[in-house]
Amino acid sequence: MGTWDIGPFDNDTAADFSYRVDGAPVEKKAEVLRGAFREVAGTGGAYLDADLAVEAIASAALLAAQCPGGEPVTTSYGPKEPLPVFPAALRPEAVAALDRVLVEPSELLELWEESDGEEWKAGTRRLRAVLAGA
Repeated sequence: MGTWDIGPFDNDTAADFSYRVDGAPVEKKAEVLRGAFREVAGTGGAYLDADLAVEAIASAALLAAQCPGGEPVTTSYGPKEPLPVFPAALRPEAVAALDRVLVEPSELLELWEESDGEEWKAGTRRLRAVLAGA
């Protein structure tokens, strides 16, 4: 995974995920996000692959951008197509996915902890707080 910064779209996997979101019909874009959340939450206590975690974080960022206190996704690596208003019912699923990303066994968490990822963890927790408080 090529990573150049700590943001939700600052890596190759998230940039590729943006193409999947763009390629989905408008009425299916929420399902793309939901699928990312469910894949992560569905791992339970099993090892969580970094790519799945990255997609869930990118999805959470897109959803949080529509919540009070959320930051807009302005990076050129995010989706290019306009996004619909996502259903509020996605928010608890996003929170559950982010909770799972931040506990072992999580490859992405391990990778960030190897490189002093406190700022990355803080950013992920901020996303979670926006989604939980919305």
